[in-house]
Amino acid sequence: MAILEFLFVIGLGGFVGLLIVNNVNESKQKRQLDEAFYQLLENQNSQISLIQLAASARVEAQVAQQYLDRQVKIFSAVLEVDDEGDTFYRFPRLRLPPSSGKEW
Repeated sequence: MAILEFLFVIGLGGFVGLLIVNNVNESKQKRQLDEAFYQLLENQNSQISLIQLAASARVEAQVAQQYLDRQVKIFSAVLEVDDEGDTFYRFPRLRLPPSSGKEW
């Protein structure tokens, strides 16, 4: 009976460990996506494609697509196609205040 309890505790510990690792990975991906998204908005004239976001954030395309879908709904972005047939989302223009040179 003690062996079963020991195995149960070990299994439960492993499960909790996997949940923690998964949560840390999701937080890291979200941070990477946020940083890449806002950098692309600034650098790409508010136009972002899925492949740009996935490559910049270094995440799988499916993860980037889910993130981009949420951002499209939040910011009311519009899907457009350029002259070469590439698709991208046009977001509202990012207007940042002039930098005062001070760091917080």
